[in-house]
Amino acid sequence: MQRLRSPRRLPPLKSSAGSALVALALVPTWCFAQAGAAGRTERIVITGTRIEERAFDVPAAIDAIGGETVRDQQMRVNLSETLGRVPGLLAQNRQNYAQDLQVSSRGFGARATFGVRGVRLLQDGIPITMPDGQGQTALFDLDAAERIEVLRGPFAALYGNSSGGVIHLITQDPPAQPTVEGSVSGGSFDTWRAGVKFGASSGGFGGTGNVARFDTNGYRDHSSATRDTANAKLRWALDEATTVTLIANALSQPDTQDPLGLTREQLEADREQAGQNAVAFDTRKSIDHRQAGLVLRHRLGAQDTLQATGYGGQREVEQYLGIPLVAQGPTSSGGVVHLDRDFYGASLEWTRRTQLAGRDTSFTAGVSRDSMTERRRGYVNNNGVRGELRRDEEDRVTTTDIYAIASWQATDALRLTGGVRSSDVKFTVDDNYIVGPNPDDSGSADYSGTSPVVGVLFKLTPTTNVFASIGQGFETPTFVELAYRPDGAPGLNFDLEAAESENAEVGVRTQLGEGAHATATAFLSSTRNEVVSAVSSGGRNSFTNADRTRRQGLELAVDATLGRSFEAYAAYTLTKATFEEYVTFAGVDLSGNRIPGVPEHLFAGELAWRGAGSGLSAALELRVASKVPVNDANSAAAGSYEVANLRGGWSGTVAGWRLDAFARVENLFGTEYVGSVIVNEANQRYYEPAPTRAFFVGFTARRPL
Repeated sequence: MQRLRSPRRLPPLKSSAGSALVALALVPTWCFAQAGAAGRTERIVITGTRIEERAFDVPAAIDAIGGETVRDQQMRVNLSETLGRVPGLLAQNRQNYAQDLQVSSRGFGARATFGVRGVRLLQDGIPITMPDGQGQTALFDLDAAERIEVLRGPFAALYGNSSGGVIHLITQDPPAQPTVEGSVSGGSFDTWRAGVKFGASSGGFGGTGNVARFDTNGYRDHSSATRDTANAKLRWALDEATTVTLIANALSQPDTQDPLGLTREQLEADREQAGQNAVAFDTRKSIDHRQAGLVLRHRLGAQDTLQATGYGGQREVEQYLGIPLVAQGPTSSGGVVHLDRDFYGASLEWTRRTQLAGRDTSFTAGVSRDSMTERRRGYVNNNGVRGELRRDEEDRVTTTDIYAIASWQATDALRLTGGVRSSDVKFTVDDNYIVGPNPDDSGSADYSGTSPVVGVLFKLTPTTNVFASIGQGFETPTFVELAYRPDGAPGLNFDLEAAESENAEVGVRTQLGEGAHATATAFLSSTRNEVVSAVSSGGRNSFTNADRTRRQGLELAVDATLGRSFEAYAAYTLTKATFEEYVTFAGVDLSGNRIPGVPEHLFAGELAWRGAGSGLSAALELRVASKVPVNDANSAAAGSYEVANLRGGWSGTVAGWRLDAFARVENLFGTEYVGSVIVNEANQRYYEPAPTRAFFVGFTARRPL
């Protein structure tokens, strides 16, 4: 890896951020003096350093969203419903459930045309990201979320094959008293969701589980979806020192229609239409996913804790692409992708809390191994009907990681934290389809890297901490990124290099009275050999390496309990993401261009009111984004937008039942805007429009038995 460079001075905010800065008026500074005396619940996290501590004391950019916020007056379908309140994070609903959400952190992961790339996904410490680095947010259990922790910056590298950050959902423990809950919601586009949840404990044993169905016809033509989910968590306290936790998740999503992207002309003519070939080739995806994990935690004594984790699962995917028949010849991979995947892994982690020079010290060391084996087959898409075989291969990836993290309270005011992770990732492909002109595409690729990180936190005052961290990151291609060559030639793209990044951040956290706090973080990342989207056509995406890219920016967040039953938050992100050195495989020099898919300015804010004693509440949400380039050439862009949402509800207790009802208006003023983009789509079908206005209502009933 390259040596770390000294961070350059970040550029000042430009006037183009004006609309976002004006929106900060949602949390006027004069209100901080009126912060509620009751204050806020202390935000506890574990993702930053793998030990439980206050987010305020972690030397890294980390935020925690409580489970009540995740569910409060929300449909509980997408992470994008609440992740917008985290600065530095972009989570966009594509209005396309065949491709899942579009999530990026500080500009990392923006290239992903489906699923999540460049951001590590975890639930209760068990990976939801596959061993090759591809993840799916649909697997998160929002009904049972205790909190969602979002880690950005250098310390994310300690979680392995990712660069931009970590999203970690921690689920609720089983309730002490048997409890049942039912929920139902619905609204525009024939959308509805219903779920049932149950939990109980007895002695040292407890369990909780939930099932739900989501169904929609979709905002656009050819975008209907049905999603069934089931989740369970069982917990045994074997004795005072030992607990065992079993977690199981399942998702079934059959024949989810894929409306594809639109060209600018199609967008302006009819934003609700499906893209070219979507109907003719019945583009769709079916997903069947099951996994389970077991966590054994044993306290060895007053100082030491040992944790062993194992997990495994299966995933089956069949996707119909909109590729013309003329392009599905004998050397192609066809227009139907069928995957049968088995994945599993295990880790062992030891933590010691002790003293060094009379000061609190913690040390964690661990080893993990994760594997994935999949049978990948491709067939002709004969106008929505599976035809002849075009691809048949066995894909395997294995990752082995060794890591260590230490933290030392050097003085009352100074805390030092550091860590290192060594990763080895091996891809192997055995081609079983060697027919006529189709060559043998078998091969392998090995990637390895070491990621050191160091951070410092200084307590400036009892209510203000400053922190800084610096480190290196390592990110391999995924099987999806290795699948096709950008020049269209047959064979796998084993020429792709792993990306290596140098990351730095400096920030400040402060408590503004008892009911408000604010954070500000400046960040800088320089990446060599970043994997970037080369060509995206008909659902088939190829990738290449950019010699050097750069991301720098600023994250600001304010969260406050105001006077007169008002609460508010505001989160603003400035991200300058550019190609420093990049010549495409076609020989075009794009150095200096912006990285597509990354808005330079992003703002999310909310002003909420909760009537004391009445059970009534209401909130106005605001989201602002600057224009987004959609291709490496920066020759086209999705426009900037300002969108407001309005919600309201009532909560109360009737005959022992806790009842919650809500109503939401999404895109209150009917703004026409592009909610997400398909980067570098070869036929210029870049745009995925968002609904102009949508209405939803919901009801939840909960009762201890």
